[in-house]
Formats: sequence, C-alpha cells, structure tokens
Amino acid sequence: MELDGGYKLRALRGALGCTMRDVENASLQISRRLGNEEFAIPPSRLSDIETKGVVPSLFRLYSMAAIYRRDYRELLSWYGVNLDEIHLDVGAAQPPSSHFSKASENISQVSMPVRLDPGFSPQQTANIGRLIEKWGVVPLSYLSMFATDVRFTYGYIGSEDYTMYPILAPGSFVQVDETKNKVVEGSWRSEYERPIYFIETRDGFVCSWCHVQRDSIVLQPHPLSPVHVRMLRHPQEAEIIGQVVGVAMPLGEWRAPGSATEPKAHGAQP
Repeated sequence: MELDGGYKLRALRGALGCTMRDVENASLQISRRLGNEEFAIPPSRLSDIETKGVVPSLFRLYSMAAIYRRDYRELLSWYGVNLDEIHLDVGAAQPPSSHFSKASENISQVSMPVRLDPGFSPQQTANIGRLIEKWGVVPLSYLSMFATDVRFTYGYIGSEDYTMYPILAPGSFVQVDETKNKVVEGSWRSEYERPIYFIETRDGFVCSWCHVQRDSIVLQPHPLSPVHVRMLRHPQEAEIIGQVVGVAMPLGEWRAPGSATEPKAHGAQP
C-alpha cells in the first residue's frame, strides 16, 4: 500500500513536469508561510517516499496536495486512509460520557440505494437489503453501512403494520442482527428487554415477539396492538432473519390504526 502511494505520487509529479527541486522550493514557501519546517520536503526524503515506501508525514502530504493540485483526502486514500468510511469505525470505542458525534460531518461520498425493487410498497413491512437493486455514490453519511456490514440487515415497518405498536411505529426503520436468529426464552423485567425478531413468512415480513413450541412458532404482537397472535410452522412457514437491535422511528405523527384523519393539536378549533 505504501509503495503504491509512492508510485502514484511519483507519477503525479511526472505528469505535472515538476522536478524534485521544484517540489522542494514550493514546499519551502509553504513551510515559511505556516511557520513550520515540517512542511518542507527535501529531495532525498521525496525520493524515499516515491521509491522506498516511506510514508509521508501529514505535513508533507499537505504540501504535496497543494503543490500537485490534488485533494488531501485523495492522497490519504492512497495510503489506505479513507475518511469517507470513518463512521464505520466509530463503534470501536464506547465512550462512557454522552457527547456529540462529529466523525461524519466532512464525509464527501458514501454508498446508498439508488434503485429499489419496483414491487416495493410502503404499506408492507420489508427487508430493505433484498429490495435494493443498485447502489450509487452520493454525499450522504452512515447509509453505506447497508452495503458493507454483512452482520446486519435493515428492515422497514410498513405504514399499515401495527404488530409491535407502540414500541415499533409504522414507518420505522429497524436494524437486524442476523447472527441472533434463534429465539431466546426467558423472563423479562420489561417489554423493552424482551427480544423482538424480524421474521419472514409466506405473506411477507413482520417484527414480533416470538415463542417456539416444538415445530411451531408463536408470533406475539404488543398487547396494545390490534394485530392478533399468529401460530405458524417453523421454519416452513416462518423463518427468523434476526433480532432487532436498533430502530429509527418517526415521532409526533401518531394516528389510530385504520384512521384516515390526522390527530388534532390540543386546543385546535374544529
């Protein structure tokens, strides 16, 4: 990787017609302006960078980006540092204190779905991963996890699916851990501790609490949901894709199941 970066820098310098002395003189001007000699690039050091796999310092890489008229992020990527993917690694650490995350503020490109299966219906719960027909590069953050993290899949709760309402509201997006595809039985202190599973049935997808009885699986909706309990053969009629481990849920847009009217604000005149 280091040699590849050096070769690319050498080819770039050659394409611009710059000599090593030209680079040195330009870098000296940069170092004087910034008051830091670390920005200077002697010919001997430039030769080592281009031919011996020596990794340039962040200061010298800045100088080369300026001299060669190339984006600093592009030169970093030649050495295996892709800042557009930094959001994929923010979960490596779990700081104990609450904070703002700014790791993705300057992301320039990520992959996201640009074409979905034409059969997609927002009224039905769906497996987003199976609906995506084409990925494209666009300037949005975080969504590239859909394409790169094979551990997770992502589901959409249909606008008419009230199975786990109000815990999972219609229109929510859920993150599903496919490694957790076995029903865990136990006693739960609250409904928020009980695992919710993303299940594929012959009729489509559904999020639900589950209980396995021999060769059958019970799909248990939330007690406040209008949906009835279902019992299906397992795994012939119901396959557990994984456990719901994250959710992005709309707030402030509640309406009763089957209602075509929006709720009125308190004090609103009829």
